[in-house]
Amino acid sequence: MAEHARDKNNSRLTERGRATRKRILRAAADMMYVKGVSSTTLDEIRAASGTSKSQLYRHYPDKDALVQDVVALQAAELLERQHQQLERLNSLRGLERWRDALIERNALRNGAYGCPLGSLASELADQDEEARKAIARHFDTWEGLLEAGLERMKDSGVLRADANPGELATSLMAALQGGYLLAQTAQDVKPMRIALDMAIGHVKAYAVLAEDGDPPAGAREDA
Repeated sequence: MAEHARDKNNSRLTERGRATRKRILRAAADMMYVKGVSSTTLDEIRAASGTSKSQLYRHYPDKDALVQDVVALQAAELLERQHQQLERLNSLRGLERWRDALIERNALRNGAYGCPLGSLASELADQDEEARKAIARHFDTWEGLLEAGLERMKDSGVLRADANPGELATSLMAALQGGYLLAQTAQDVKPMRIALDMAIGHVKAYAVLAEDGDPPAGAREDA
């Protein structure tokens, strides 16, 4: 999926040209994630990518074009990881493992910088309509992966018939993004874990209980 980030005229580039474009885009994505879009200049990206001004402007004539590709790249990489974690989600334990993977990854920087996609949304949504729409589509895809997993859990009897997978997926995403923000502010992933634990607890409230009061076997197993 990461290879599918939008790449204008990529098919007409030489192998060297594609490598240069990829280097520029990677440098831009990394810098904008750490510093923010508005605080990252084209001169900084040029220096970080080791390219000349003519090379940079040949691939990206303005910052807006580069930002669009950064959004696409960050979304592709994030959604690729999420697809791997959620494509077979069918249990409460699987949901907890998804939570653990997110927290573990965010803990590498003590919660700094936040969600790669959410950080872009907070900065671009009110000033770049094209970027806002693209990010909204990516969030829909991410939430859809969660909803599909919750639907499987409902269909297999892990969750009760009155569970609403769409609403539960939205609550998980809201908790996740709020958790990212609190972790970023506190430089500590603890608020993120609390937020996700609360949201997963809400999902567990819909778990089908066996006669002994425990969730059925499917709720304790991961695919």
